[in-house]
Amino acid sequence: MKRKAAVAGKFYPMSPDAINKQMKEFEIEVQQKVDCLGVVSPHAGYVYSGGVAGAVYSNINIPEDVIIIGPNHTGLGEMVSLMASGEWEMPNGNVKINADLANDIISSSRYIKDDSIGHLHEHSLEVQIPFIQHFKKKFNIIPITIMTLDYELCEDVGGALSDAIKKHKKPVLIVASTDMTHYESQESANVKDKKAIDQILKLDPKGLFETVVNKNISMCGIAPTTAMLIACNNLGAREARLVKYMTSGDVSGDYEQVVGYAGMIIK
Repeated sequence: MKRKAAVAGKFYPMSPDAINKQMKEFEIEVQQKVDCLGVVSPHAGYVYSGGVAGAVYSNINIPEDVIIIGPNHTGLGEMVSLMASGEWEMPNGNVKINADLANDIISSSRYIKDDSIGHLHEHSLEVQIPFIQHFKKKFNIIPITIMTLDYELCEDVGGALSDAIKKHKKPVLIVASTDMTHYESQESANVKDKKAIDQILKLDPKGLFETVVNKNISMCGIAPTTAMLIACNNLGAREARLVKYMTSGDVSGDYEQVVGYAGMIIK
């Protein structure tokens, strides 16, 4: 089964040449790329969040298998939707799904279902792929969306990811796709987002989840990020690092209604 690109020409350019040009603008030079277990990367239109995503992917070595886990904005499909086979058609070339790893994840979870409907129009995973393609020519994806906000579910998903990765015996990157605070002032977003970021820096998934819920932080990918952190901790994570933080206001100049973007690495 093939999934067609849903947001090419909207969130990012339609043509490979335009994508490649933009990727070069977002790429940063680093002295040494690092191996890591997981990353946090934003999923807005590239004009707003591309600089943060570019900084994340510039800093890391990308393995052959990449789990991308993000929020389900569309309300379609299963509560936790994993498209377990086929490929995604992208402007810069098709990307295959690692069906073996996908099915291992599904069989380790009570909640994750094999479902392609949840991915039809969802942008949060798709916008990560051109960045990965820019830095890694050949790779497979395992795409997962989460629709609900429940810590027990995050524990189940995170455990399923780490169990399958341990069995896989090869490096796997987990990308948690999320934007931070939505449509508040720059000042408010900076304060709220720092509270969430601090919990990720402490590698504390429960602390992150509770902070976002209790402080009313409109971080859309809280469940995916919590699940990613749980998986990384199970796999022996030792540290997290903030690579870049900015808001849409830093691009648009409108500081009254901003969206926050954080790029982080967990290793």
